[in-house]
Amino acid sequence: MESFAKKTISCLALALFFGFFLCAPSAPALENGLALTPPMGWNSWNRFACHVTEDLVKSAADALVSSGMKDAGYEYVVIDDCWQVSRDDAGNIVADAKTFPSGIKALADYVHSKGLKFGIYSDAGTMTCAKRPGSRGHEFQDALQYAAWGVDYLKYDWCNTGTENAQAAYSTMRDALKAAGRPIVFSLCEWGSNKPWLWATDVGNLWRTTGDISDCWDCKKGHLSFAQILDLQVGLETYAGPGHWNDPDMLEVGNGGMTTTEYRSHFSLWCILAAPLMAGNDLKNMSPEIKDILTNKEVIAVDQDPLGMQGRRVRKDGDSEVWAKQMKDGSRAVVLFNRGASDADISVSWVDLGYPAHLSAAVRDLWAKKDLGKSTASFATKVPSHGIAMLRIIP
Repeated sequence: MESFAKKTISCLALALFFGFFLCAPSAPALENGLALTPPMGWNSWNRFACHVTEDLVKSAADALVSSGMKDAGYEYVVIDDCWQVSRDDAGNIVADAKTFPSGIKALADYVHSKGLKFGIYSDAGTMTCAKRPGSRGHEFQDALQYAAWGVDYLKYDWCNTGTENAQAAYSTMRDALKAAGRPIVFSLCEWGSNKPWLWATDVGNLWRTTGDISDCWDCKKGHLSFAQILDLQVGLETYAGPGHWNDPDMLEVGNGGMTTTEYRSHFSLWCILAAPLMAGNDLKNMSPEIKDILTNKEVIAVDQDPLGMQGRRVRKDGDSEVWAKQMKDGSRAVVLFNRGASDADISVSWVDLGYPAHLSAAVRDLWAKKDLGKSTASFATKVPSHGIAMLRIIP
């Protein structure tokens, strides 16, 4: 009893000092040794939807290398929906011979030849969202096929599932992937409908927390906007960690629906959230400004920090917000976020970060890649409309 009391007091002290620590034991993570930091790569859907071909995927792999994105940490090249057309007489999944004439194995080999990893898509229902064959009733057969093709990543959707139980359906595919004997990152695209953060830590490596993202700042129609999805991440930070991540959906950076300033905000906040970074743009034709956003190594290092803590919103004053993330070295990554229509002065206090007010800390601007000197108690700066300032606070 005495040791329990001491442990409880110690735990509370840590929580009070650091602000971010949680003392409750986390659920066991999926033991496949993968995604110890949030996965990074490219997915075909946001820009190309069903217009996906073998040549497109090859060119994306080429561009991932030539653009410097591979050097920045992006490694997965993932085909989304519409690559499959039927099943053969033995029930094996069949790729579209018109759009993938060389077959999936040859395409995976090409991606691997670039020093990258290869991902594919399926669905827990009878059909995918685009009405192609799903994996229901074929989970172990499909997993064996993926392993034979050299698949490294599976995105598994939730269309046409009827009365299926989500946890059971995704657990079946988890078991099938394990039985297939090849390390495959398992991405649950269940849209947050059944609160997967409550049960998926030992089922998948990442799980969608919301419906699909739209390429817009705060649109009111269709799928969710960037800002709406961001708000839905509040309170989910306790469920993420190495090997099991909350997924607020793929990046829209570079697809044309937002300004460069807004895309910088989108990318910065996904990094604070320790979100998977799956680019969804046309890699062959991106502007220098978009490339600079997607390849900023100091910002990416926040997302990829090995401590694996998801950042959280620590202050909200109207349209001005402060988001912060504890880093393994004891520093804090901070995003000062301005949702408003005009520029705003936004400050962050050390107390909000779990630091004592008297602490002197160095401040670095991660987008300007410039040291801003030392500050005590707080730091403030002007932030543009719909923009961010992204900082590293280093004691």
